[in-house]
Amino acid sequence: MANAPEVHVVSHPLVQHKLTLMRRKETSTQQFRQLLEEISMLLAYEVTRDFPLGTIEIETPLTKMTAPTIEGKKLVVVSILRAGDGILGGFLKIVPSARIGHIGLYRDPTTLLAVEYYFKMPGDLSDRDVVVVDPMLATGNSAIAAVDRIKEKGPKSIKMVCLLAAPEGVKALHDAHPDVPIWCASVDERLNEKSYILPGLGDAGDRLFGTK
Repeated sequence: MANAPEVHVVSHPLVQHKLTLMRRKETSTQQFRQLLEEISMLLAYEVTRDFPLGTIEIETPLTKMTAPTIEGKKLVVVSILRAGDGILGGFLKIVPSARIGHIGLYRDPTTLLAVEYYFKMPGDLSDRDVVVVDPMLATGNSAIAAVDRIKEKGPKSIKMVCLLAAPEGVKALHDAHPDVPIWCASVDERLNEKSYILPGLGDAGDRLFGTK
């Protein structure tokens, strides 16, 4: 189907097991934070699977050889504040050389639209691949606003990584940006009347930072 949403659900048993632990309401803030970092590392492994490889000459303790290495400029990971920082840590453990951007967005309680309060990116994105991270893709409004702003910088490519997605958010993001694929651990059932993902795991930011 033309322009079908490209959604990659990472079904690895470790991802799904850890996600189940995160969903449980009795999971502590410390456990939630640790599990999110662990899942983020596994998601980073999947989303970087198509990185192009070149070769360099190296010398092992025994002999010289031609060995593979990642080509191109460093990855840029863009965190949608505040909950995106919970995924950022896991990504940096897998790709420690990545550059970091931040977008501060909050959801207007009346319109549910994203309102920007902070934007800071590395200098030149023209030859860089960007991965946008946010645990929840609910209405899709924050993701759309973030991608809108990042595209102004002309990056080589953009990917979206989240923990959970709602069908409504997937549709909204791909209606606005059909060229942005999504990686997630689960596409859940739907949004409730307050635009929270069901069955979901509650407010990811509050659970991550212990603010509720």
